[in-house]
Amino acid sequence: MSRQLKQTASNATLRQERSDVAEVVAGVIEDVRQRGDAAVRHYSEKFDHWSPESFRLGPEEIERIVATVPTEVLDDLRTVQANVRTFAQHQLESMRAFEVETQPGVFLGQKHLPITATGAYIPGGRYPLTASAHMTVVTAKVAGVERVTACTPPIRGEIPGATIAAMHLAGADDIFLLGGVQAIAAMAVGTETIGKVDLLAGPGNAYVAEAKRQLFGEVGIDLFAGPTEILVVADDAADPFVVAVDLLSQAEHGPDSPAVLITTSEDVARAAMAHIDRLLPDMPTNDMAGPAWRDHGQVHVVDDLDEAYRLADEFASEHVQILTERPREALEKMRHYGALFLGEGTCVSYGDKCIGTNHVLPTRGAARYTGGLWVGKYLRTVTYQEVTDRAASAALGELCGRASRIELFEGHARSGDVRAAKYAGAGLPWAPDVYAATS
Repeated sequence: MSRQLKQTASNATLRQERSDVAEVVAGVIEDVRQRGDAAVRHYSEKFDHWSPESFRLGPEEIERIVATVPTEVLDDLRTVQANVRTFAQHQLESMRAFEVETQPGVFLGQKHLPITATGAYIPGGRYPLTASAHMTVVTAKVAGVERVTACTPPIRGEIPGATIAAMHLAGADDIFLLGGVQAIAAMAVGTETIGKVDLLAGPGNAYVAEAKRQLFGEVGIDLFAGPTEILVVADDAADPFVVAVDLLSQAEHGPDSPAVLITTSEDVARAAMAHIDRLLPDMPTNDMAGPAWRDHGQVHVVDDLDEAYRLADEFASEHVQILTERPREALEKMRHYGALFLGEGTCVSYGDKCIGTNHVLPTRGAARYTGGLWVGKYLRTVTYQEVTDRAASAALGELCGRASRIELFEGHARSGDVRAAKYAGAGLPWAPDVYAATS
């Protein structure tokens, strides 16, 4: 039985806010579709006060920007990208192409073809998310994507050197200093200077997420993204201070980021809440983490860990951190999560920033039906078929004819009939002058 020590605030205005965002986004997309670069420049000036001669950064300009980034930062970026690349490579190797002879002369196979062109969006604003360059660009390149276009906005009119360096080191083919809906729309529909892509990936604010939602179908997307989420499952052995720090680590993403604690210990719950109250006032990101905890924080006390795992599965949270004596038990007990972080030695921030797994993950319960961004998202698994044995084709033709007529597809049936007639002499009642029966 669950007892809730802290509940979320009411979100009565959320639907109206989403409606307002959708209207703005639709207008920008249509304008970019109609006016191309002129519309892109207009919205960049309007929203970011940014209108350079060219939004695209040339090789010399990129080299000059990267040279301004401290050596230690560049070394760290390379190390993190190596971690992401290694994990993505293992994912790629797990995807087996095969060809199998299912019956004599009948060959079926599958192979994985990379998407030709993808767009990577790396957010700026308050937080220059260099890690998003690793997750979207490195992973795409491991998959074999030929052209990766990467966009990031200026930050208060300045060029975000570390982000540009991350995009460049990750292997982006085209880098644009351009943000917001105008960047998403330009990559999706194409303009005079920005090539159209086939898939969009990367996190962003509500406007960026809505733009991806509206463009889905015209292009592919990685995920329908919402605010960052964290859920901690803790038992009575958990350190309440660690629980508090880790909850706040994700709450700082934004004022609407849910932070949930499910624990078997009321003592742990109350101690963690007290630590949060003490930590928040002096936290540099209190303006984000404070409202997130106040309005979207929850604390549940349950009778045992089985109940904790069941309740956690109902949330289907983006990040689930297991702070228990036997953390690997969650691998067997839980089903719905974007990513699982097992034990006190593993924190969600590792996944966000450096450990190598991808941090673009499902939110708002989407973990019930999808996983996060991975190398396979940049690949199309396609199949092929070949029948080389005449008798096998004749038998399939007869079966195809019968199966197709069940569904009243006469044209389909006749394709099968032709093989049966040509390879086994079955004859064609509907075209006896072409293939008469030979038996």
